[in-house]
Amino acid sequence: MADTSGIKEHMEVIGADGVHVGTVDHVDGDRIKLTKKDSGQGSHEGHHHYISTGLIAGVEGDKVRLSANADVAVTFEEEANG
Repeated sequence: MADTSGIKEHMEVIGADGVHVGTVDHVDGDRIKLTKKDSGQGSHEGHHHYISTGLIAGVEGDKVRLSANADVAVTFEEEANG
């Protein structure tokens, strides 16, 4: 598992391709909880989403870089219930 100790609130989460995936709300166990403002459109709007820490390639400055491109990473997102 990736070292999540350097991940802080409001850091940008980007794919391996440098494309914005979301913004960190906080680390929740083995997942990063993303802020609601990056939740998407339609039925996804207004919900928190999670990214597995297993997708983290590294923390670079104020960005969390994933090992997958953004378009692939979002397919692994989990939607919070409630």
